[in-house]
Amino acid sequence: MESLRKSVSLLRQSFVSFRVCLSFFLILAVWVSAERLCEFDQATMREFVSASDAKYSVSDGAVKVITGHAHDWPGLTLQMPKGPMDLSTFERVSLDVRNLSDVSLKIALRVDDDRKDVKRSMTVTIEIAPGRTETLSTKLHSTPWVLDEPLELVGMRDCPKHQSKLDTSKVTQVIVFLPKPSRDYTFEFENLRAEGRTQRMKAKGFIPFVDEFGQFKHADWPGKIHSLAALTKAKEAEQADMKAYPSPDAWNQYGGWTKGPQLNATGFFRVEKQKGQWWLVDPTGRLFWSHGVDCVNFGSSTPISERESYFQWLPKEDDAFARFYGRGNWAPHGFYKGKRYRTFDFAAANLMRKYGEDFYETTAQLCHRRLRSWGMNTIGNWSQRDIYLKRKTPYVATIHTSSRSIEGSEGYWGKFFDVFDPAFRQSLKKRIEAEKDKSIGDPWCIGFFVHNELSWGNETSLAVAALKSPADQHAKKAFVKVLREKYETIEKLNRAWGSGYGSWDGLLKSRVEPDKKQAHGDLTAFYTMIAETYFRIIREELKAAAPHQLYLGCRFAWANDRAVKAAAKYCDVVSYNRYAHSIRSLPVPKGLEKPIIIGEFHFGALDRGMFHTGLVACTDQRGRAQKYREYVFGALRDWRIVGTHWFQYRDQALTGRGDGENYQIGLVDGCDNPYPETIEALREVGNILYEYRYDTSHFK
Repeated sequence: MESLRKSVSLLRQSFVSFRVCLSFFLILAVWVSAERLCEFDQATMREFVSASDAKYSVSDGAVKVITGHAHDWPGLTLQMPKGPMDLSTFERVSLDVRNLSDVSLKIALRVDDDRKDVKRSMTVTIEIAPGRTETLSTKLHSTPWVLDEPLELVGMRDCPKHQSKLDTSKVTQVIVFLPKPSRDYTFEFENLRAEGRTQRMKAKGFIPFVDEFGQFKHADWPGKIHSLAALTKAKEAEQADMKAYPSPDAWNQYGGWTKGPQLNATGFFRVEKQKGQWWLVDPTGRLFWSHGVDCVNFGSSTPISERESYFQWLPKEDDAFARFYGRGNWAPHGFYKGKRYRTFDFAAANLMRKYGEDFYETTAQLCHRRLRSWGMNTIGNWSQRDIYLKRKTPYVATIHTSSRSIEGSEGYWGKFFDVFDPAFRQSLKKRIEAEKDKSIGDPWCIGFFVHNELSWGNETSLAVAALKSPADQHAKKAFVKVLREKYETIEKLNRAWGSGYGSWDGLLKSRVEPDKKQAHGDLTAFYTMIAETYFRIIREELKAAAPHQLYLGCRFAWANDRAVKAAAKYCDVVSYNRYAHSIRSLPVPKGLEKPIIIGEFHFGALDRGMFHTGLVACTDQRGRAQKYREYVFGALRDWRIVGTHWFQYRDQALTGRGDGENYQIGLVDGCDNPYPETIEALREVGNILYEYRYDTSHFK
């Protein structure tokens, strides 16, 4: 084993030397392809810069800015000194910013054309820690590939286009601003530049643009698969790599820390505070921090209906690969919304090409081996049951239910549940029953998420939604009952709300929302009642079936303090899906004492043939890996957080899933090949995870 490690180490050193040379030429190429847009000197600033609720000074090419917070968007507007600039051949506009304040800074860079229309501008916002320097990069085009004339392409969140919403041939100004700050800030910036070159492509002949492996046909990149032999070679190289790096040291069978304190072994996962920090504790009583990934599965299908011409190859019906055709109807947004469609799964087809007919069993085993080798110890949400029930890696399970919604509510993924309808509890009970003899009672199951990214709105929204619903809505009846008990007569309610209901029955039939200011106290009180009823019912049913397993909450994406406090009252762990550059601005109510888990986060880049970066963009794979390190180490330093789960295991299909998402967010690509830069970052985190966390000098 030691000789193997040395051989791999020598190979790595050779590769590093190669990368150093390559990096030099890449840096040189970037330098040559970059164009400085403005020299920051006194004369330029006086003539071409205007300030909004901000003061600035210039020194050695850097601009120091002190902003107020009386305005919503304090900052500086910089006109292009040479007039409108043609940046149509560049990928992005970038600016280096250093935070000179003693707290984190949220800052934005906006690029305008001669229309100066916010709807047509390109904007990026990032958060910068105190004392840190970060690069703000605003894309000029949706992808690095620009078509020479319009071409309609459907069913994808992003794809090559003829034109950006910004007229990149007439860039007139950039705006550096802070979005609605609550205090004064100080920062400095320099080196405003356009960088990265786009590739012009002919629209005629662009279709088909997907090759037989599901990859972008018209570009090349490191790791692109061109043949079956290349797939085999990649498989063999990975096998050697995993043999050299089988697992972080001092991990037990669950991925708990054997060098840490021995706590009480309960046979199941639980939460406990140690040295002022929240931890998970594994079934053997060892400290456990959940370093995981979501959507560990066998494939990633894409709709093909109405776009068969996009694909260079699709199998005939009698072909062995025809097994990867399917049907779908899930599409809450986008081109396929409301449609039934046919699908094909290139990712699963590649697994069969790579591992043979028995690829399901082979890759199920491989997933566990990979995660261990990569320094990960958790299979996260949305994962394949056939994989996690191998019981070789701890996992989280997810429970979803369907019952009547509050009809007056609204949200990105759908309306909110009517938790006062008896059907809510009944459907939940039935769904939990289905987990018996599977995840319920399984010591490898850390716990359960119930639902995902619900639409919590503001602190009055669900109460208002109940009043806007029909008279037979259970939530509305419950609210009217509460109001009758409090006010006794409709006249007293009318005086309090400034309303004109003729009777309690009239209130029940009315679908007009009240004056939210005058009714605010009652609205917020009922909102709390809805939220607490939601979490209480779930806890009661879940704990009745799985008393020894954790209730992990609903994975907040949008939440107000009332909703989060209700979750903390009933959940064992409060969960957030947090897509940001770091967890520094996690929207946690002041004084929250419950442990927290991050259910989703990711970063993506467009240097490996994909069309969309996902929700948090990076310029390349090295930047993505660095962002991973920073995010997870930041979470390890937070005493409340007990784990982070990356979304997701595999890149989404190049041509998108049902709702069009086609993000470069995988640890492996569509050909099942790991991204080496990101895997290196995973291992770096995993190998020192416990020592770093346990050292209390790190946490805040």
